[in-house]
Amino acid sequence: MFAGRRNDRPGGRPKRLRGTLNIVALLFVGSALLRLLGEAGAVLAAQDGIMPVAPASDEVCHSDEATNRLVAAIQKRTAELDAREKAIAERQVFLSEADQQIEAKLAELEAAEASLRKVLSVAQDGAEQDIARLTAVYASMKPKSAAALFQEMEPNFAAGFLTRMPPESAAEILSLLDPGTAHAISVVIAGRNADFRGGTGSDTGN
Repeated sequence: MFAGRRNDRPGGRPKRLRGTLNIVALLFVGSALLRLLGEAGAVLAAQDGIMPVAPASDEVCHSDEATNRLVAAIQKRTAELDAREKAIAERQVFLSEADQQIEAKLAELEAAEASLRKVLSVAQDGAEQDIARLTAVYASMKPKSAAALFQEMEPNFAAGFLTRMPPESAAEILSLLDPGTAHAISVVIAGRNADFRGGTGSDTGN
């Protein structure tokens, strides 16, 4: 035991080690005291209604800038959508007015077409009646007098009247016509019949 104590004394190393440990311990105690004082100050400030002002940091600044950019982008997008919606609404109004104008024009055209059909129907009926009366007049004439008139007619025109006459009256008139005129009128009549039957009428001159 005495030998162990003599080995601890040379150079005074155990005393210096204990001093160093004491200093480290004091540092830990001081740090703890500072931490406790800081927390106590924060509690007292909170109780008094005074909030400690945290120092601004780079992260907070960057966060504010990003938020501002995001808000600006949202506002810009909202303005664009509002402008587009306004343009669409104006276009819908324009198209609606255009549709109404088109419908009004179509109604006018339909009314005009109906009126025109009525006029054409009346005119056609009148023309048909006139042709029927004129045909009856030609049929009631003496064949020789009627043939003189038909001799001066254009073959298509004369054929139209002859086809409406009774076959006996038409035959008598044709027999009194010049052979060339009678042949031309006969060709027209035969061609109309061939067209009606779906034929070509190419062999009507034989």
